[in-house]
Amino acid sequence: MKVATVQLDISWENTDQNLSRLDALLANIPDDVELVVLPEMFNTGFSMNPTRIATLDGGEALGWMKRFSSENQTAVVGSIATKTLEGFYNRLYWVFPDGQFQTYDKRHLFRMANENEVYKSGAKKLIVEWKGIKFCPLICYDLRFPVWSRRTVSEDYDCLIYVANWPAARSDAWFSLLKARAIENLSFTIGVNRVGEDGNQIAYDGKSVVFDYVGKQLDHHKDNLENVSIQTIDMEALKQFREKFPAHLDADEFELKL
Repeated sequence: MKVATVQLDISWENTDQNLSRLDALLANIPDDVELVVLPEMFNTGFSMNPTRIATLDGGEALGWMKRFSSENQTAVVGSIATKTLEGFYNRLYWVFPDGQFQTYDKRHLFRMANENEVYKSGAKKLIVEWKGIKFCPLICYDLRFPVWSRRTVSEDYDCLIYVANWPAARSDAWFSLLKARAIENLSFTIGVNRVGEDGNQIAYDGKSVVFDYVGKQLDHHKDNLENVSIQTIDMEALKQFREKFPAHLDADEFELKL
């Protein structure tokens, strides 16, 4: 499967500008791309002002995802600040070309930015099957919690995805943890981050990357550069490696209490 990762310079709390930027960046996307991965809160940046930016059920940004997905016959994934009757969520949307979608609410909220005070935490992982591949999409700070990311018999997948607004000051941790998640779960792992500076003067250098199931780096966007990169997920190679090196069969069993 061809996957396009979008390292975006997000305009602060400006949905219209960000969607226009995405239209330009993705205008010439190859026809054989079957999945497009966007950063966390791709339409606003990582804002703690949900009363200003959050829209009911995904709003205009979700509408853009549906349109793009339909026109290009590709799945699209990214997170949006979302308003519900229960409160605000940092909600990931996985959109299919037929207009259907599935959601995941960020489990681990970044308390150092007070995210836990303004958004509600999710309690259920999402496993999506697309074109014969099982994906587990997660959001930013979730990366620091390997138990939540763990591939198990009941929550099996072939590819982890982390959409993020991960600051440049901690980019070494970002890169190292993504590689670790790939190795420990025998899984392709995709990390998509933003670049630029947000409304709080926090800098982001991107370092979006794709690792294979042994931690081999398949791709790395250039630091601080807004662009689109395309990589291939080779399911046959993954299956063959898991058969030869079935470390997952020796994994410790555990029960996660939420």
